Amino acid sequence: MSWTTAADLKAQLNRLWERGELLRPLVTDDVAGASGFPLRLRLKGPGSSDLADRFEAVRAWIAELAAIPRLRIAWRAVNHRVLGPQRLPEAIWVDTLDDALALIGKRGDAARFSHCTALTRSRQPALLDWLAKRPLQAIALADDWERLLAVVDWLRRHPRPGIYIRQVDIPGLHSKFIEAHRGVLSELLDLVLPAEAVAADRVGIGRFAARYGFLDKPNRIRFRLLDDAIPLLPGPARADVTLDVASFARLAIPIRRVFITENETNFLAFPDAAASLVVFGAGYGWDALARAEWLGTCTLHYWGDIDTHGFAILDQLRGRFGQVASFLMDRVTLMAHETVWGEEPDQVMHDLPRLTESERALFDDLRDNRIRRGLRLEQERVGFRWVEMALADALVDSGDRVVEKTLLAQPLSSGLRVRTNP
Repeated sequence: MSWTTAADLKAQLNRLWERGELLRPLVTDDVAGASGFPLRLRLKGPGSSDLADRFEAVRAWIAELAAIPRLRIAWRAVNHRVLGPQRLPEAIWVDTLDDALALIGKRGDAARFSHCTALTRSRQPALLDWLAKRPLQAIALADDWERLLAVVDWLRRHPRPGIYIRQVDIPGLHSKFIEAHRGVLSELLDLVLPAEAVAADRVGIGRFAARYGFLDKPNRIRFRLLDDAIPLLPGPARADVTLDVASFARLAIPIRRVFITENETNFLAFPDAAASLVVFGAGYGWDALARAEWLGTCTLHYWGDIDTHGFAILDQLRGRFGQVASFLMDRVTLMAHETVWGEEPDQVMHDLPRLTESERALFDDLRDNRIRRGLRLEQERVGFRWVEMALADALVDSGDRVVEKTLLAQPLSSGLRVRTNP
């Protein structure tokens, strides 16, 4: 039987609720929500033949509809040839918004939304359009809505404040409130703040502070000097040092080579090297290092995983620094470590224009799965003696020009040798 049931009628109202259509009238001056009411619901009922063939079912269906509170039934008269004059529902009406909300059990949520709307109308009327577009989100935020408006009020009075977010002192707000609500606050602030108070090019939750003029915690660079002859700080040699980006950019030390590795153990165990330091990398994104102009006088060596993402990071780094050599990201190293190969689940598929010819050939083989599907050699799986020999090879040229190397492909248990191409 395909006749409309009580559940079907409530489902129609629930769909209107989910689309926000029952709540939007509360944002306008039509506070009672009368503009959409009386509301006619879709109704499918029995036909003339059903009266004779299924009379008891028709009567039960009519009784079910008649028992639903807050619905108004419009009837039509039917003169059946066998049963005589009968009356069938022709239309179902919900006369008021309150009736609709009661039928689907949403009166409480609507009251919370009305409270949010009243607060917004009195304090930040520019946000009423946001409420009309996102009524269900507003209900989910109802317990915090007044505090959210307090943050908006505060930033309108203190645009681009130049303090840390947790320094904002608003009665009733704990220090983490703004950070916990950066997503919705971004939408609200963009609607009320003047254009000059918003750095429009800073997008995303991670750049909330920069977008609205707060101080942000500084990015940091972690590094180790690899040469005891270069003093930096009192204390143990080859200390593990972390500096903010600005301080790292002002370093004045006689460094000629910088090695960058993505693995912490490799960073901590990296062998000694004259006039060199090693940086613990941070994957994609090199803005922090790029601020250190003195790196432009150094040769940079990047050591990443031998997989498509490793080569993508290398390519991106070369977009910031032209003088970057790959380290231990060659075919010989890959083939020598076959017993410890792993799998890369999500490969980079676009071309990488800054790779050398040999790097591009290996990248293409990895991307096209010519050696093995999803092949990856993680940098921490490279044998340490192999690292030492490769480093010695990289430092052979006293003029700091990295010599292209070819490592003899021998099992790691064998004695390793390194030879350089003439």
